[in-house]
Amino acid sequence: MNFLSTFVTFKNLHEVRRLCHWGPIIALSVIAICSTMAILDSIIWYWPLDTTGGSINFIMLINWTVLILYNYFNAMFVGPGYIPLGWKPENQQDTQYLQFCRGCQGYKAPRSHHCRKCNRCVMKMDHHCPWINNCCGHLNHAYFTSFLLLAPLGCSHAAVIFIMTMYTQLYERISFGWSTVRIDMSAVRQFQPLMPFSVPAFAATLFALGLALGTTIAVGMLFVIQMKVILRNKTSIESWIEEKAKDRIQHYQTGEEFIFPYDLGSRWLNFKQVFTWSGTPRGDGIVWPVHPKCHQHTLTIEQLKQKADKRVRSQVQYRAVEDYNGACCPLSKGLQTFFRTPCTEEPRIPLCKGDTILATRGTKWWMYGDKVLTEEQLRAGDRVRGWFPRRCVEKCHYDTAASDTTSDKKVN
Repeated sequence: MNFLSTFVTFKNLHEVRRLCHWGPIIALSVIAICSTMAILDSIIWYWPLDTTGGSINFIMLINWTVLILYNYFNAMFVGPGYIPLGWKPENQQDTQYLQFCRGCQGYKAPRSHHCRKCNRCVMKMDHHCPWINNCCGHLNHAYFTSFLLLAPLGCSHAAVIFIMTMYTQLYERISFGWSTVRIDMSAVRQFQPLMPFSVPAFAATLFALGLALGTTIAVGMLFVIQMKVILRNKTSIESWIEEKAKDRIQHYQTGEEFIFPYDLGSRWLNFKQVFTWSGTPRGDGIVWPVHPKCHQHTLTIEQLKQKADKRVRSQVQYRAVEDYNGACCPLSKGLQTFFRTPCTEEPRIPLCKGDTILATRGTKWWMYGDKVLTEEQLRAGDRVRGWFPRRCVEKCHYDTAASDTTSDKKVN
């Protein structure tokens, strides 16, 4: 009992709740189906354990499963690392270069961003991943990327097992029409399967093959995307910030030269910032090595410039003309609105007729923005932001002092 109490704490139990989400449930189900079917197909029908090759194949399948789950659970439970609540820089003058987070009641350290799902400021945040139900950031970036590499490799091995199992078991039953290409089946005929390859077994193997091939392609593409940003010592968010910096400079013709501060000039040096032999990334998540022509707050200053520019160029005031209850797919707002709902976990905001919203982006059928709140709600630190149907609002053809004041007060 004492042994269990050292591990089962309130914090650990809270972290285990991350498994109760559609992302981990689907991911772990795919891993379980592919690994289980690959092992069963090998042992029963394709490559029995009483052969040297079969034993090596079995060990490799187990090895893939263990490595994939090890990196998956580390990415989920180690977490990205969070900026302490109420954090302030040691030098108070540096606060002018940082954004203040209302939710955490502290300043955002360089490279950190506030995650609405985790409700914390995340160190070197890359994105919030629904498949691990956690953010990908400073501490778990290497584990997450290793999982993205190992999952396609393991699924590729499993896919080969599925294909060869179906071919060997159906070889005598179906004429493939191959007159020139023949596979030597003498080794297969030397042993009798433990059970016949029935229709349910064929269907299960075919289903597992589809999952394995889909995972190999989809997760493999994610791995390539992650490696591209890692080798430049960036995150997905920072790549977007860099693009907006170039757009801002070009739009205003300022003549500035924006240099991404965290690219150390060598792919190997950038790689070692994330991947280490110990598994712990370099740095404390607050202070970072930077380019010789930059300093610690080069990127945060650019973010402040982009926020000011966003208030000037992007926010358009809208007034609600229809009530909206905040449903994800509201059928009452039309079929196009129902089927074109944004594929994101970002929240929807309910609207009442007469509400004022500051929209920052949108699609043909949906818009995203902040609801204008009362002074009392602003003092309490409230903020209502999310998606709403475009048909529920109309553009205001006037500006109010209240909207300008509200815009200036937005710091998150």
